Amino acid sequence: MTPRSFRVLVLLAPLTLSAASKGIVLEVDSGAYDRANTPVVFQLPESLGKQQHFMLTELDTKRAVDVQVDRGRILWIIRDKLPAGQTRRYRLAAVSGKHQPPAAVTADDDGKRLLIKVANRTVLQYNEAIVPSPDPQKPEYRRSGYLHPVYDPDGRPVTDDMAPDHMHQHGVMFAYEKTTFESRPVNFWEPSNGSVEHEAIKSIVSGPVFAEFQPALRHKVNDAPGGPRQALRETWHVCVYNVTDHFLFDIESVQEAATDSPLVIEKNSYGGLAIRCHRNWFDPKNSEYLTSEGRTRKDGNQTRPRWVDLYGWIEGRMSGVAILDHPGNLQFPQPVRLHPEKPYLCFAPMALGPFRIEPGKALTSRYRFYIHTGKPETGKIEAAWHDYSEPPQVRVISGN
Repeated sequence: MTPRSFRVLVLLAPLTLSAASKGIVLEVDSGAYDRANTPVVFQLPESLGKQQHFMLTELDTKRAVDVQVDRGRILWIIRDKLPAGQTRRYRLAAVSGKHQPPAAVTADDDGKRLLIKVANRTVLQYNEAIVPSPDPQKPEYRRSGYLHPVYDPDGRPVTDDMAPDHMHQHGVMFAYEKTTFESRPVNFWEPSNGSVEHEAIKSIVSGPVFAEFQPALRHKVNDAPGGPRQALRETWHVCVYNVTDHFLFDIESVQEAATDSPLVIEKNSYGGLAIRCHRNWFDPKNSEYLTSEGRTRKDGNQTRPRWVDLYGWIEGRMSGVAILDHPGNLQFPQPVRLHPEKPYLCFAPMALGPFRIEPGKALTSRYRFYIHTGKPETGKIEAAWHDYSEPPQVRVISGN
């Protein structure tokens, strides 16, 4: 099958300021935290909002900085440490050139699976096509619309799919287990009367700073009177950053009622965003949890941490996945389900009580994934969480 075309919004051009307007001077304030390998986002002013090509220059060093446009914003990454309480200035100028060199972060889609790579190392795979059940006697466990495999920076997969003990768990997925739709109980977590499936890829972007794709998913009630009926529309924004000593990506989920009827998510101890990790970690001797409050498998279940790391041994070496909860999420900090034996966890706001996804009122959920080798380093994960929850502030100092 011929790979689909995709948008590339990049600027790595060795252009000079003589090719650009004078631009504007931006100041980045680190705030209360050291910043390094930190994504920075700046909302473009109206005067520059329609531009697609920019040059960003660090004023002190005169070095060009990779910058990328995204939905009226620009993004770049602070590479060299910016200590807490300090600022750094840049000049941003629109340029007329259309130089588009190869992207450092690439998204390639063949219509069945979408791969994102950083510096030619695969970070994750999104499954568009239905992945069949490995058990011919249980074909109902087939699934599309999820991430698997997700890799560590050394190229080892850290996720699992359709493990024999829990075939309904699929890499990184988003589904609700206990819901009510039009007075009928529906389980989207397991293949009983509900299902979640891929619908379409809405956009794909590659570039020097990040790669992003937006899949649309359907949450279907399969035994509704008159035939299958869609209860929820969902769109993911998956953004993978150009960071290589660890992997860093965001998932934003936007869920909307697909009909005039709300979906009621009932009180339950699990459901929502979930990850099933490497099969080697099934043995608790080979894996462990660590939360932002220092809790583990022993005492972390149903607590409300800001982040959770699940880590363990793969091929004689250790890797881990930290998932960071965004402060804007429903019921932040969300309760977590940390399974006492099996290597999976989920963020479960419904553990605090039921909630509804009403027509015309979207539910947005955001999580950042920090994939590392070696044991989790609390200081680094804390820094990543502060970058996510309290990002450095950008202000305009001067302009044309």
